[in-house]
Amino acid sequence: MMPIPAMPGTATDPTAAAPPLGRVLVADDDDALRALIAAALRRDGFDVVEATSGVECVGYAQPWTFRGIPVEPPDIIVSDVRMPGWSGFEALRILRAGSSPPPVILMTAFASPEAHDLAAQLGAAHLFDKPFEIDDLVSVVRELLTLSRLPGEGR
Repeated sequence: MMPIPAMPGTATDPTAAAPPLGRVLVADDDDALRALIAAALRRDGFDVVEATSGVECVGYAQPWTFRGIPVEPPDIIVSDVRMPGWSGFEALRILRAGSSPPPVILMTAFASPEAHDLAAQLGAAHLFDKPFEIDDLVSVVRELLTLSRLPGEGR
């Protein structure tokens, strides 16, 4: 007896895309770096939303509705520290004031012990000093997402 072929786009269809590993918000005013990070995360199986400022970052990170359809906030945020409007530190401070904020990874080209201390005080999950290896960032995103989904952990 011949097996029945799977319907295209269904879970049994071998050509169907796997569901994303999680939603990552990438906030950076540097278009080239933001695109590079977003492409690496997408290649690794993440759903990526992009923002160009701290204001956009906070806006996307809050649960909201578009045309009556609820839009889920990100599972993880990757944000530059220096951006127009609110900095990554200011965005992190605002997000931490809300309920159940996602883990936040910060990036800075202006690394200093003070920046690392402030990131830790504000509850950043990690602070990358630029330049850094994109694969290292993707690994930290994957690890944080795994940890946030463990029972009793996360948001």
